[in-house]
Amino acid sequence: MRPRPAPGVPDQTVVVARAAFPKGSPAMSARDELADVFGDEQFAAAFGTRGAPAESPGALALVTVLQYLENLTDRQAGLMVARAIDWKYALGLELADPGFDPSVLSKFRARLVEHGLEQVVFDKMLEVLAAKGMVGAGGKQRTDSTHVASAVRDLNRLELAGESVRACLEALAAAAPDWLASVIEVSEWSTRYGARVDSWRLPTSATKRERLAQLYGGDALALLRAIHAETAPPWLPELPAVQVLHAMLIQNYYIHTNARGREVISRREPEEHGLPPAHHRLSSPYDTDARWAAKGEDLFWCGYKLHLTETCYTADDTADHGNDGDHGNDHGNDGDKAEPAVRCEPDQPDPRRPNLITNVATTASTVPDVKMTTPIHRELARRHLLPAEHYVDSGYPCAEVIEQAHRQFGLTLVTPALLDTSRQARAGDGFDKTAFTIDWQTRQVRCPKGQSSATWSPARQRGTEVIVVKFDTATCRACPVRDQCTTAARGGRQLTLRPQQLHQALARARAEQTTDTWKSKYAIRAGAEATIHQAVTTGGMRRARYRGLPKVALQHAFAATAINLIRLHEWWTRPPLHSARKASHLTRLNHALAA
Repeated sequence: MRPRPAPGVPDQTVVVARAAFPKGSPAMSARDELADVFGDEQFAAAFGTRGAPAESPGALALVTVLQYLENLTDRQAGLMVARAIDWKYALGLELADPGFDPSVLSKFRARLVEHGLEQVVFDKMLEVLAAKGMVGAGGKQRTDSTHVASAVRDLNRLELAGESVRACLEALAAAAPDWLASVIEVSEWSTRYGARVDSWRLPTSATKRERLAQLYGGDALALLRAIHAETAPPWLPELPAVQVLHAMLIQNYYIHTNARGREVISRREPEEHGLPPAHHRLSSPYDTDARWAAKGEDLFWCGYKLHLTETCYTADDTADHGNDGDHGNDHGNDGDKAEPAVRCEPDQPDPRRPNLITNVATTASTVPDVKMTTPIHRELARRHLLPAEHYVDSGYPCAEVIEQAHRQFGLTLVTPALLDTSRQARAGDGFDKTAFTIDWQTRQVRCPKGQSSATWSPARQRGTEVIVVKFDTATCRACPVRDQCTTAARGGRQLTLRPQQLHQALARARAEQTTDTWKSKYAIRAGAEATIHQAVTTGGMRRARYRGLPKVALQHAFAATAINLIRLHEWWTRPPLHSARKASHLTRLNHALAA
């Protein structure tokens, strides 16, 4: 690959495109405003310096973004390159150019994943937008997550066992057919595993299903023993399908010797033998990164989780950071087009600044939101886009995260902290932790009746540093309000506290979120739901197109780039009265009377 600048747009293509799209299109805006995002140089690490010339990776990246913008398949995207006038304008092609074979897009994605370049286009877009003054550090940002279904079929444990054996046989039949024919009865095994397990109806009888499960397990064990035998090719255990089969056998089967000394293989039962934790448990032999997860009582899915972070400017931000009207001139529009036709109230979305996605993170479905708060902050810091205030829901914070966000990243995490879950706090009747006075210097806690604690013991519970405070048994037993404080049959009241810094940070957050000012301020986080909706309906982000976490992350990064392009195009080309037309007649009358 030899990096070269984007070709100029042929005159005939310009004339036809401008006539067909007098107001432009996202593809044309990508060419006119964001041409630097799709340069070839950023992909140099993924291509060699010798061999046949490659298709321009910058052009392929642009096609991929437009593909996600319109939610197209590779074949449909290839046809659009050949026949869509605005796409030809964006790529600088002649009207008669036939484009390229769509299989190039698949190879391009595989090359990006292989070299860790999944987010290079997304990062470059933010870099270009930062240079234009469209994004930057400070201000407000919000984050929300959504579930992503995997591209493979959901399998139960019985189907997983049979399909894992079948996938391994398919790999061995392609890699070592002669060896495989020498260790199994091909005709017999072909009858059982020639067709996909989900292509025929499994038996409904519990006895027959158990017998089939034992058959699958016995076949898997026999096949793995043949693979690890001294006479087998030494490279067979390295095949991914073999490793998947080995993991499936360990996770789903229990091998033991019965009273007669015979080897017995049976399915693992959760109560008797235990099952691996969800973040290790395989769900499909064809996507080893997909995991089963649940959210609440109604949502169950096999796949991944997506976290989107976006800016959420308000009128206050514009007042603090200056008017953005100049940006309209930077993009070739009249400056007054960046001014809103309707005055926006403080703490309300500001139409003068487009909300743009600044971070996209894809994880396994079993990773809790709280584990992603700090990594998201690190990514924003790497891009120099850390906000002053970060709005998230209650799944993202904990005491450590709130304190670390302020200490390490210098931002305020605006979030409803989880409340005290003690019996007294839940019931609202009795003495919870807030009723006790803590003296951190003397390591003493005083109860509402003025009694001091007996012990102060730093400890670790489930890997977390805590302080266990206990009151004397005799003191609590004689207390007249003991029923409002503890129900312990033996011993006195016991409190579990976090270290001072974390305890105070959590206490401040819990106290602040009860105020009307905080509730009004936090309302802006609800806009993240609209971004999730746009990501699902426009970019198809809730269903993975590909298998494996790296490729799903690539899909989400390009889809987020496409959403930013949609928002930027709308902002660059909207008419001056755009905001006024969205307002109701009553709202416009109110503003007219106020003026």
